[in-house]
Amino acid sequence: MAKGYEQAVPLVTQVDFYVLEPQAQGNRFLLACRITEKAWRSGHRVYLHTLNQHECQHLDRLLWTFRELSFIPHAPIHSNPDLQRNPVLLGWDEQIGSEHDVLINLHPQVPTFFSRFERVVELIDNEAEVRTAGRQRYTFYKSRGYPLNTHKINL
Repeated sequence: MAKGYEQAVPLVTQVDFYVLEPQAQGNRFLLACRITEKAWRSGHRVYLHTLNQHECQHLDRLLWTFRELSFIPHAPIHSNPDLQRNPVLLGWDEQIGSEHDVLINLHPQVPTFFSRFERVVELIDNEAEVRTAGRQRYTFYKSRGYPLNTHKINL
């Protein structure tokens, strides 16, 4: 390679699994709020992907109330939000835009658009169905060679 030229490195999505320990308090929705707050405060743009509109509305309410004096600028993507004022978006379908770098997945399946993000956060709590779906998503990412990290959370 000629001096002064760097070879472009393709973006590989980093996948992190956050697993709540059996004795942990709360659930994956509260954990999503905490991780969203941390990512937003670090300057990241976040998309929270839920199963359906009901879960999206639940998460929207939680982002306002999960912690006293907390403020996370967010909006459901279906409300056509001002993207400059809302670095955190929530939704439940393929309509995601392209400006976000962190995907927090609360859906039981791997989203078809996950590889558009620099980082995917998968949240697993103590519900049997959630754990089973989480194992399937882990196997999916691993079989395709994505870098995986697992973080055990005991809140």
